[in-house]
Amino acid sequence: MINDLISDSITRIRNAALRRLDNTQLLHSRVIESLVEIFKTKGYIEDYNVIEDNKKKFINVVLKYDEKGRSVINEIKRVSKPGRRIYRGKEDIKRFKNGYGTIVVSTSKGVLSNDVAYKEGIGGEVLCTIW
Repeated sequence: MINDLISDSITRIRNAALRRLDNTQLLHSRVIESLVEIFKTKGYIEDYNVIEDNKKKFINVVLKYDEKGRSVINEIKRVSKPGRRIYRGKEDIKRFKNGYGTIVVSTSKGVLSNDVAYKEGIGGEVLCTIW
């Protein structure tokens, strides 16, 4: 059994990008689906869809590469872990990598990217960073 679905999903995306695979499958949860939706809107992945197979759900993620065949994702990292939760206020999540990166934050209004959370004026648990 997997204790941390977010770390598992991030690792699957990272490993698939390193191997230059076209797509990868993640275990489904609402948090993971929100996370992947943020990756899609920010342009880190091409697309995703939810697949239901015998009462189990999976998320099929289509990875994105540039014209030279390199992955668009330079680095993806889990910040807050089950053993050590990391929380940040709205001022601490304002920018990441001078605006080139994205911080994904779990807030009281759902899973949001750092720029949306800053505009809403809320902080929360920092799930991961990507750039």
